[in-house]
Amino acid sequence: MSTHFPFTAVVGQQDLQLALLLNSVAPNIGGVLVRGEKGTAKSTAVRALSTLLPEVAVVAGCRFSCDPASPDPACPDGPHEAGTGVSRDARMVELPVGASEDRLVGALDIERALADGVKAFEPGLLADAHRGILYVDEVNLLHDHLVDLLLDAAAMGASYVEREGVSVRHAARFLLVGTMNPEEGELRPQLLDRFGLTVEVAASRETDQRVEVVRRRLAFDDDPAAFAAGWADEEDALRARIVAARALLPDVRLGDAALRQIAATCAAFEVDGMRADIVMARTATALAAWAGRTEVLAEDVRQAALLALPHRRRRNPFDAPGLDEDKLDDTLEQNGGEDEDPDPDGPGGGGRPPRGDGPDTPPRPEGESDDPPAPSLPEQGQGQEQAQPSGGGEQQPVRATEPFRTKMLSVPGLGEGAAGRRSRAHTEHGRTTGARRPQGALTKLHLAATVQAAAPHQRARGRSGRGLVVRRDDLRQATREGREGNLVLFVVDASGSMAARQRMAAVKGAVLSLLLDAYQRRDKVGLITFRGKDAEVALPPTSSVDAAAARLELLPTGGRTPVAAGLLKAHEVLRVERLRDPSRRPLLVVVTDGRATGGPDPVALATRAARLHEAEGIASVVVDCESGPVRLGLAGGLARDLGGSAVTLDELRADSIAGLVKDVQETNRRAA
Repeated sequence: MSTHFPFTAVVGQQDLQLALLLNSVAPNIGGVLVRGEKGTAKSTAVRALSTLLPEVAVVAGCRFSCDPASPDPACPDGPHEAGTGVSRDARMVELPVGASEDRLVGALDIERALADGVKAFEPGLLADAHRGILYVDEVNLLHDHLVDLLLDAAAMGASYVEREGVSVRHAARFLLVGTMNPEEGELRPQLLDRFGLTVEVAASRETDQRVEVVRRRLAFDDDPAAFAAGWADEEDALRARIVAARALLPDVRLGDAALRQIAATCAAFEVDGMRADIVMARTATALAAWAGRTEVLAEDVRQAALLALPHRRRRNPFDAPGLDEDKLDDTLEQNGGEDEDPDPDGPGGGGRPPRGDGPDTPPRPEGESDDPPAPSLPEQGQGQEQAQPSGGGEQQPVRATEPFRTKMLSVPGLGEGAAGRRSRAHTEHGRTTGARRPQGALTKLHLAATVQAAAPHQRARGRSGRGLVVRRDDLRQATREGREGNLVLFVVDASGSMAARQRMAAVKGAVLSLLLDAYQRRDKVGLITFRGKDAEVALPPTSSVDAAAARLELLPTGGRTPVAAGLLKAHEVLRVERLRDPSRRPLLVVVTDGRATGGPDPVALATRAARLHEAEGIASVVVDCESGPVRLGLAGGLARDLGGSAVTLDELRADSIAGLVKDVQETNRRAA
């Protein structure tokens, strides 16, 4: 049996520890989403928590971990009689990013269900995690329909599996923990809202604390058993405190004053719906129990708001989650008196878990925060010379105009990529379009086609009763058509011809609008810029559209226009991505005025580079940024060389672009 790093030995992640411990006391809070950069002990803390949870009593032989004191009357392995049962450790079950729906919720044996009428059900990970922890690393990379199933089960405390009229239900109550690196993509706001608490973690910038992290990790790697033994007393004390807080929780009183503060805080921060109010109430109650109190105080409400509200303030992928603490304090004061910060070393720990600081850890300077200091802004008038054009015609970045809604650009044909909302594709979910023999495990039964395949053989198989004799060769998989996500690769002209401040602001606004559209349609995005003598990959293909937006804001302009270099760089990026993810089809979006300059015969080079994309059938759109009374129409010629379509900045808006998708498809059809 492997030894986990002790929970109490984790250094400098107090908010993460607190959120996990509160959910272990009151799982109905709704779980924890841990957001942060790589290497910040996210997974270490979650795995360490599993060793702190008390043992659970289960019905012997029950695959669904029924409680012997009150067994689930609808348990598929039941009915069970109340008894003493057996004890085992609480489980921590990990859900892999590439898991299928059947692996998550379980699967029915369709063949036995049709032939024998038997509900032969194989439990999934939701059943394994019942009364334990379900951990999803990189939850932002999990398919959306799996996240929906996961959060529905967590909210209802039960999992439902229904296939072709056969239904199974079982209890599924667990502590849900998801971790993610925002650089790799965001969760949708409606999915963020389903997590009870969210914690932002980052590596400490304090030298002494980083030294202690390394010291403890090296000691653990050298001798895990001895290191864990050295923290056994702290672990036992924390385990006992969890048990005590669980026992005290039903006696905690949430008074009207605290409830009014909760409601006023959620209203002041304009969070949608009522889930935030409920989560805050449960969290504040758990905080009081954790501190050994039976009364919810203002300090509990404040801490609950810091954990439950920041992610619910996020309205689009370009908003950073956060909470104005001054506004929070003012709201609490106006609705129930002053809120004093708890003393982390006072009675009950002030609602915070042990810091995990060992005896060799140097003391923290008084008043110093765990968070890194915010960068200071220059005073007005300072650094103004840096805002002027620099040598070589380069200009500093300008801000984008406000984004607008665009109509859908799609890739022609029928793909087989990851589920999304852009182009037509064969998918696991969508409308049924036909049937085929299953390739591997059967996931979606086409009942009519299965019956039709089995019907001619009933007499030969000796059928004598009403039941249909079905064999595995008769089973047919339903083929379905839905939408897929694509790789949208932006190639943006940042040359001197685009450097007029008003034009570049409009260009950035258009690209920002397309990025927002890509986020909503579940696409991967990449960003290539070209200016001067060459092109560069500003952002390799990623699911994080907010990272692309950040790179776009910092984009400087100036110099010549190496269109060919930008297209060749795009060709190389698409070639590599085709090897990594061959099922994800690309959409090339070139943003330029089409004026190729620099080097010998730049126009001919751009034409040759464009025809490489045309030869490979890559769907493309050129956003024509040319402005002014005299227009050369060079972007339109580039679009023809790419085998795609051109659209002006004005036409890019949703109310002006109705025929663009049809044009792209028609152009590609003619080219084929």
